[in-house]
Amino acid sequence: MPKNVFAAMSGGVDSSVAAYLLLQAGHDVTGATMTLYRPNGETGDTSDVTDARAICRKLGIPHKTYDMGEVFCRRVIEDFIRVYEEGGTPNPCVTCNKTIKFGALWDAVRADGAEMLATGHYARIVRNGDRFLLYKATDERKDQSYFLWQLPRDLLSRILFPLGTMTKPEIRDLAASLSFETAHKSDSQDICFIPDGDYAAFLTRYTGREPLPGEYVSEDGQVLGSHKGIIHYTVGQRKGLGVAFGQPMFVKSKDPFSRRIVLTVNDRLFEREIRVSDINLLATNRLDTPVRCEVKIRYNHRGASATVIPTGETTARILFDEPQRAPAEGQSAVFYDGDTVLGGGIIRQNPL
Repeated sequence: MPKNVFAAMSGGVDSSVAAYLLLQAGHDVTGATMTLYRPNGETGDTSDVTDARAICRKLGIPHKTYDMGEVFCRRVIEDFIRVYEEGGTPNPCVTCNKTIKFGALWDAVRADGAEMLATGHYARIVRNGDRFLLYKATDERKDQSYFLWQLPRDLLSRILFPLGTMTKPEIRDLAASLSFETAHKSDSQDICFIPDGDYAAFLTRYTGREPLPGEYVSEDGQVLGSHKGIIHYTVGQRKGLGVAFGQPMFVKSKDPFSRRIVLTVNDRLFEREIRVSDINLLATNRLDTPVRCEVKIRYNHRGASATVIPTGETTARILFDEPQRAPAEGQSAVFYDGDTVLGGGIIRQNPL
């Protein structure tokens, strides 16, 4: 049945094609573009807003812009900074999907009459009886379900992912055949508010705080050298440590209080057990007993067989069949049963 669908349009090729496919499916479509963080206080339309509006004009559909700058800074950027300064490795795309795209934006478009919200994510939503389930995209190389595990269960019935069964080449070919201005626009490869990828420089500019130096130490506490501030380093990092150790050394953990960074050899980065908190379940209401599944501990992780053992209403231990390399505090551990996203949690370094 046709719906009044607002399509989140970023000004890229994916969301452009998603809006077209919604029209082809018979929906009443409105393009919805968010304006987010503007580091220098610019005003007026960005190039992404201009591109999204041009696509809507070509499709003959309305286009609206929504100013999400304040809430984006408060919910996404400040959370990113907090996690980094506490020694973790944040995942702002997960936070943004929960709090902005399917949070603040959904609230805004619903107030404007939307019955459903569509995005250009590579993922699928499948109805199973009276429940809607989140699935991986057909093209696993582009699958983005990892970033969507924090979505509210009751919102899945109001979300459309038109690209879930398509590949990127198919999308670009379709966009080119429609003469879309965005057909050959390059994909964003970095966090949207840090396009140059220099996280430490961004944190310093945004907060006005210079990172404090500290010590590199071995796992037994022996001082190995000095570093320039924990925000410059992530778990598993080898390059850019700035000190020669005589053998390859890697970041194993960071302590924001002592400002010590523990270094180790590669073999010592592997962990068989991790803890997670803030669990959100999509395919079931509760986690009462251990569950066998595949768990991804970062976006480009292949996933590994594991048992998720609940330790509380929103906490669990994850016991992998085989040790996994460099699980990082603050990253997401996402649980899969085949293509179905069961849910996920936030990796915690310390026992819960």
